[in-house]
Amino acid sequence: MALQFDLVVVGSGPGGYVAAIRASQLGLKVGVIEREALGGICLNWGCIPTKALLKSAQVFEYLNHAADYGLKAEGVGYDFGAVIGRSRGVADGMSKGINFLFKKNKIEAIMGTGKLLAPGKVEVTKADGSKETVEAKSIILATGTRSRELPTMPVDNVKIIGYRKAMTMEQLPKRLVVVGSGAIGVEFAYFYRTMGSEVTVVEFLPRIVPVEDEEVSRQMEKSFRKIGVNVLTSAEVTKVDTSGDGCKVTVKTAKGEQLIECDVVLSAVGVTTNLENIGIEELGIKVERGRVIVDDFYQTSVPGVYAIGDIVPGPALAHVASAEGIICVEKIAGHHPEPLNYQNIPGCTYASPEIASVGYTEAEAKAKGYDVLVGKFPFSASGKASAAGVKDGFVKVIFDKKYGEWLGAHMIGANVTELIAEVVVARKLETTGHEIIKAVHPHPTMSEAVMEAAAAAYGEVIHL
Repeated sequence: MALQFDLVVVGSGPGGYVAAIRASQLGLKVGVIEREALGGICLNWGCIPTKALLKSAQVFEYLNHAADYGLKAEGVGYDFGAVIGRSRGVADGMSKGINFLFKKNKIEAIMGTGKLLAPGKVEVTKADGSKETVEAKSIILATGTRSRELPTMPVDNVKIIGYRKAMTMEQLPKRLVVVGSGAIGVEFAYFYRTMGSEVTVVEFLPRIVPVEDEEVSRQMEKSFRKIGVNVLTSAEVTKVDTSGDGCKVTVKTAKGEQLIECDVVLSAVGVTTNLENIGIEELGIKVERGRVIVDDFYQTSVPGVYAIGDIVPGPALAHVASAEGIICVEKIAGHHPEPLNYQNIPGCTYASPEIASVGYTEAEAKAKGYDVLVGKFPFSASGKASAAGVKDGFVKVIFDKKYGEWLGAHMIGANVTELIAEVVVARKLETTGHEIIKAVHPHPTMSEAVMEAAAAAYGEVIHL
C-alpha cells in the first residue's frame, strides 16, 4: 500500500519545511521526502553554518583589535578544527530543531530520493536501494540548488573546492583564490582572510558584489583592500593547473595574463538547479533556462504539481523560498493569499562589513524613468557606530521625487542585515520618505542612519 497524504513536499530546505509546517497548520496531512538531512542546504551547508564561521572570524578580529577598545588580549590564537566544529554543531542543532517541529506538527519525514511517477504519485528510493510509493492530492517540488561548476575549474574538493568543502576544511590554506564575488564568494573571502589566509578574489564583471548599487561595490572593495584582500575585477580564470603541490591559476585581465599560485581555489560562481532525475521530463513539466515555470501561486504546467524556491524564477534566497512555500500551501488549502511582490525582496551578504539592499539601485531607478531623490548617511557620522568602532559604510536611500515612493535602499556596514527589515516593511506599507523622517528612531542606534539618510534625500539631515 502506498503512503497517503494530502500534500507531499520533495525537499526539506527553507522552502520545503516551511511549506510543510504551514500546510499542517491548515489541517493537511503532510509528508516530506528528504534525501540527505532535514533543513536542506540552508540549515546544513549554507545560510546557518556559514554565519557561525563568520561569527568566529568576527570575534577573532575583535580580539586582534582589542587595543582599539582600551583592552589587552595577548597571545590570541585559534583552533581551526574547533572553529569548523562549532559551525557543524550549530548546523546539527538546527537540523534537529526541524525534526522537533515535524513531530510537533505531525509531519512524516520520509528519507530517500523522490521522483515523480505521475500527478499525485512519487516514488521514493531509500539509501539501501529499496523503493516505496507515496501518493498525495498535491505535490510540491522544493529540491533547491547545488554549486555550479565551470569547465576551466572542475571541482575535486581537494585543490578546487565548492562551498561545502570550504566550510569543512581540515586546515587553513595559506593562500586561497576565490572565483566569484557574490554573497558566497565575499563571505568566504572575509572568513579566510580574517583567519589568516592570503586571499585573492577574481570577479568576471567590472566590480565585486555586482548585483549591488555601484557605491556599495566601491565601498566593499575599499574595505576588502584595507584588510589585505587582493581584488581582481574584469578578470577571468582561464586555467587552473593542479599538477603540482598547489594550484597555478591563470587569470586573464585587461592588463594581460596573471599567474597566481595558491593552495586552494574556491569556486563561487553561482548555483545550478537540482532538476535531474525527479520526473520533470517524464511528466512534461515546463522548464525554461533551468527553472520550472509556475503561476503566481506556484502551480507548474501539470495540475496538482507545484514548485517553489531556487528551482523557480526569482532570487535564489532562503527567505524567498519560505514565502513562496507559505503562499503555495495557503492556495492549495483554499485560502486567498496575495502573490509575492518580487520587487520588495531584501538581499543580504554577511561579510564584514555586511551588505543589505532592497528595491531599485540608483542606476535602475533612473533607467526606469524615475526622477529620483537620493539620500546618503555615512556611519562615520553615527554616534553608535563610532562608539562601537564600526564606522565603515553608509545607508543610501532612493525616493521618487514626484510621489515620495520609496524606490530602494542600499546599505553597507555593521548590522545592516538587521536594519533592512525596516525598509521592507515601510515599502510594503507604501510609506513615504517624510513619514520615515517623522518616525522617531532611538538614539544612539545604527538604525538612526535610515532616518538620517531619508532626511538627507529631502535636505533635512541634521548630523551631516
